[in-house]
Amino acid sequence: MEQARCPYALDPQGADTHAETALLRKQGPVALVELPGGVRAWSVHDFAVAKQILLDERFSKNPRTSWPAYLNGEIPRDWPMISWVVMDNMATHDGASHERLRRLLLKAFTTSRVEAMTPHIEQIVADLLDEIAEAGPDEVVDLKSRYCQALPARLMCELFGVPDEARADVLRGGHVNVDTRITPEEAEANVDQWEKAIADLVAYKHLHPGDDLTSALIAAKEEDGSRLTDDELIGTLHLMLGAGSETMVNSLNYAIIAVLADPDLRRKVLAGEISWEAVMEETLRGECPVAHLPFRFATEDIEVGGVTIAKGDPVLIDYAGIGRDPKLHGDTADVFDATRPDKTHLTFGHGVHYCLGVRLAKVATLIMLPALFTRFPDMELTVPAGELEPQGSFIMNGRKNCPVRITRPVAASA
Repeated sequence: MEQARCPYALDPQGADTHAETALLRKQGPVALVELPGGVRAWSVHDFAVAKQILLDERFSKNPRTSWPAYLNGEIPRDWPMISWVVMDNMATHDGASHERLRRLLLKAFTTSRVEAMTPHIEQIVADLLDEIAEAGPDEVVDLKSRYCQALPARLMCELFGVPDEARADVLRGGHVNVDTRITPEEAEANVDQWEKAIADLVAYKHLHPGDDLTSALIAAKEEDGSRLTDDELIGTLHLMLGAGSETMVNSLNYAIIAVLADPDLRRKVLAGEISWEAVMEETLRGECPVAHLPFRFATEDIEVGGVTIAKGDPVLIDYAGIGRDPKLHGDTADVFDATRPDKTHLTFGHGVHYCLGVRLAKVATLIMLPALFTRFPDMELTVPAGELEPQGSFIMNGRKNCPVRITRPVAASA
């Protein structure tokens, strides 16, 4: 097994995640990388190896039991990625503990609840499009903030019963959480602010329960009577409110950009020759909204992908790289092709930590995309797609904005 490798320092700006993955592939299926603060880790960008690791119980999700550097105090509270370590939720638990947390969440996050939300999603979309339609012919509209971010933020806050006056504070932590450019001071302040905002929400819902998921999670209990502790509930809300908005934002934004950047694709989609589902799945494959997702930890020395990952080493899964694995998708892996017959990806994970919000994300996406292009079939990007600025993160794969001009909008139906 190859051991002598120089770590590649991941770009905190996230300027070009796909170019970085191309460099990492030169190391093999698994590459040694350096995180902020000089912390070394492994990046996995090979589809087959990633599936193997995601199913391997020897890779723990729990830093509180499996990361010696954190347990020994080598990872300070102001480490720029500390929020990924201190969160106490099902994404940082293993085995029976993870199963318990997931079961309790499933009791509240049912398929019927998601299906019942469809009319409400449609109404939010219609309201947002009405607001966008007020833009003048020369006004530049940022679809990322006014559409891609607006709906998931509103939807997740309503889903979890976040009061209007608390929404900005509750969501702020998730935005900062994925920014890998922040200073140690900003990292520590974000943990404090986010924990307080979520704790305040939990306290409010204890006193004012309603028909929302936070109240349902408080009420949910196992057959033995056990419930989520407040710490577990706070951590779970960190996970759901953060993941539920940031990931959907980027996938929506990239799908819109792909269609706007390719006139032939736009024509075929609007003519029904290519489905919106095909566009969505190709976006999830080729522009996975998550780049390097933290963390897993080897609980013993493990040989995988041509290297030995030592006990205690942290591992990141490069989901954006996995979707473009040339071993799986050949020489055209980097090309956006909605007609591609095989759009296999791991964007929602694999194994026991598979994303709970898949159905909600897909339902919302397949409402939002056609509604936007039906209402504004002539909108245009104001800058070339290749010149859109990166989001500023090696954790997320996204663009800072999506500036368009709305021209000749189709009148809303009565």
